Amino acid sequence: MNGTADIRTGFSPADILLPRDCDLERWSVIACDQYTSDSGYWKRVDQFVGDAPSTLRLVLPERFLDSGKVDHYIQEINVNMRSYLAEDLFEQLPDSLIYVERVLSGGKIRRGLVGRIDLECYDYGEDAVSLVRATEETVLSRIPPRVTVRRNAALELPHVMLLIDDRDQTVLEPLHLQKQGMETLYDFSLMEKGGHISGYRLTEEQIRQVSGALAALADPEAYRQRYGLEGEQPVMLFAVGDGNHSLATAKACYEEKKKTVPQEQWASLPCRYALVEVVNLHDRGLEFQPIHRVCFEVEPSALLGALLKEFPGAGLGGGDAGQSFRYLYRHHEGAVTVPNPPSRLAVGTLQGFLDRYLEAHGGRIDYIHGEEEARRLGSGDNCMAFLLPALDKRELFPAVIRGGVLPCKTFSMGTANDKRFYLECRRLIRG
Repeated sequence: MNGTADIRTGFSPADILLPRDCDLERWSVIACDQYTSDSGYWKRVDQFVGDAPSTLRLVLPERFLDSGKVDHYIQEINVNMRSYLAEDLFEQLPDSLIYVERVLSGGKIRRGLVGRIDLECYDYGEDAVSLVRATEETVLSRIPPRVTVRRNAALELPHVMLLIDDRDQTVLEPLHLQKQGMETLYDFSLMEKGGHISGYRLTEEQIRQVSGALAALADPEAYRQRYGLEGEQPVMLFAVGDGNHSLATAKACYEEKKKTVPQEQWASLPCRYALVEVVNLHDRGLEFQPIHRVCFEVEPSALLGALLKEFPGAGLGGGDAGQSFRYLYRHHEGAVTVPNPPSRLAVGTLQGFLDRYLEAHGGRIDYIHGEEEARRLGSGDNCMAFLLPALDKRELFPAVIRGGVLPCKTFSMGTANDKRFYLECRRLIRG
């Protein structure tokens, strides 16, 4: 796209690519950071896709990051991207925004808007004051492998979801009543109980409508009143709900590229922008779920004993005098309550301890979406699961604005199969 992003919001239409003449159910696969401990899921997807064109061939599921074949996978991804472009697989929708309605596995509808964000407006630092901010701590060690994937990629496929705090439902909700006047771009069921998804292309008038509504949310005075702030305050319009490490990777690649070209060319760099989906925090279809912790290759009773010893006054059983979280291993299940916790959230208290314990005693940790899966994994030999409470989504913006980023993997926007599926693409190379 040749235009520049709206300086008031950092968000704008994009030149979006959609596949043509292919089976969209096989094309569209779930975000790469899901089912990281479930090899069966990805085997089923691979068998279902077969030789059909698919985003599965354009992404690296994190399940395979420790396979020893990462370089080979990345090379294959780059080849597949260029092959799909050379085969003229895509239809380009210039200067477009796509309104998305996702019927989730439980029947609720989540609305979204696909466009591009200006990475100059994004900062994932703990004390960021940018329009677009991370909500959770960014693990810097997770960025370099992703940079290796993106650096030479011809395409980007978004699973980044940005949240807006649109209490009066001025941006996305009006589009639901206007979709009959839009061009329908896709309408199909997603694989592996992913629900159903429909996409509609906004008209020029609707693009202006959305731009004005977002700008009103970003108005400094309205922002101060919304959160009860005093004095001049930098506006946070977008909070990263999903895909923060992917967005941080895009930012790192852009900063890397900036060093090689004159400043007057920065605005025209394709890598300056990232394709995202914007979702209203107050959407009725958006539910926050906890992300549970499962420790592998540990002695559960020793880990539990160390946890109780770590925090003075900590004891077994739930209660109101502190933070509580549940645990289970083998045939044991219970709760731990920590009085005078070091973090304002239970996830922060637990995560700090687990990081220290695993570094000292060995073992590994995985972050699991869904209590059933966490229970299954935690009941295995030398395993232990910690089940965490959900974050009230209404607390998200005030918490980040006043206290900075939350601990890593604090919340999940829905269950695993309700995560964003790859579908739309955007060029990262000119042509």
